[in-house]
Amino acid sequence: MLNILNTMSKNVHDTGDAHDARDDGPSPSPDRVEQSDVGERLQALRRTFGLSQRELAKRSGITNATISLIEQNRVSPSVASLKRVLSGFPISLAEVFGDGPHFDEPVFFRSNDLAEIGSGRISLRQVGHGESSRKLQVLHERYQPGSDTGKAMLVHAGEEAGVVVGGTIQITVGSRTEVLGPGDAYYFQSRLPHRFCNLGEEICEIVSVCTPPTF
Repeated sequence: MLNILNTMSKNVHDTGDAHDARDDGPSPSPDRVEQSDVGERLQALRRTFGLSQRELAKRSGITNATISLIEQNRVSPSVASLKRVLSGFPISLAEVFGDGPHFDEPVFFRSNDLAEIGSGRISLRQVGHGESSRKLQVLHERYQPGSDTGKAMLVHAGEEAGVVVGGTIQITVGSRTEVLGPGDAYYFQSRLPHRFCNLGEEICEIVSVCTPPTF
């Protein structure tokens, strides 16, 4: 993610977008964001949220012409002006240019895009590739007949849930044990000791989610 915030001043006062559209000299002052990639980043963000330049201008109170100039990297906006532009999105300045959520990450995944993180007779195919900014882990789980998560019960922070989409699975959570079939579901606090075991004669498939990511 771009590290543009390093050039920002701590005390910036917005002097208006009209001033910003004209002040694009070769030596930007400390209260201005480095011009490189700002326009490209703003344009990509606007398209991600499905906004036209006109709609963003309406939301932020910055003129359509100024937004166009920023996206073309023809002006170097002040931090305050850029914050005004970004007020049209439900995100902060730090999230856009710092180490926050990456809004340009993939949002759709084909079957062969899922990352295999399981082993042996248990397949755990993860949606996405474990980006550090994500707070949710979604798995397509497949348990071969007779497979289980081990003799030792699993215990970790967070919570998890899932829906059985095929076969059957025996799940133990604390002192409770149930055998679940297609359409059945579970939801529990992961700090409770738990174990999964396929006692059936066919593959069990589960779509699960846990937070925070465990694997």
